Amino acid sequence: MSQTATQKVACLYPELLRPIDKDGLDQLATKGKANPKNIVTLKAKTVCEGQFRNLTYIRDLPAYVIDEPPHLLGEDTAPNPSEATLAALGACLSVGVHANATARGVALSKLELEIEGDINVTAVWGVGDLDPAKKLGFTDIRVKITAEGDAPREMLDAIIASADHWSPVANTLRNPVNVAVTAA
Repeated sequence: MSQTATQKVACLYPELLRPIDKDGLDQLATKGKANPKNIVTLKAKTVCEGQFRNLTYIRDLPAYVIDEPPHLLGEDTAPNPSEATLAALGACLSVGVHANATARGVALSKLELEIEGDINVTAVWGVGDLDPAKKLGFTDIRVKITAEGDAPREMLDAIIASADHWSPVANTLRNPVNVAVTAA
């Protein structure tokens, strides 16, 4: 979108979300199309600080804190791992909606996601009810996306559907993933 077009949209919708760099997005898309089988390896290091409070280090960012609430014997200083999973899903879908809107020339004025998930926690990390038939992890996750902008509802719905379809985190939750845990 040209600068004057962006200014015109800003006059019509003064509360627009901070935009994504369209040229940068186009460059990322071109790079992805040129090398569609490219795989990157993401890394994190988690260090237990004590009790159930964990610090996860990613790139050169400050530690990402994970804890448990008091009813799960934590200090309640941060989201628990399952809540962080919901947060990752919400953020991934939000990024996808914003990117898809930008790619289609749609300026968003509102983007909010409400995420909730059902999970059985009675196994208590392998020390509670260990029925082998127990389904572990989330059994159902519901996401409600509210998106508003300078496009008709049908276009916004198509943007949300595309973001959902191509979301790495949503697809990680939907599809089987190989997970290998070993002792060091």
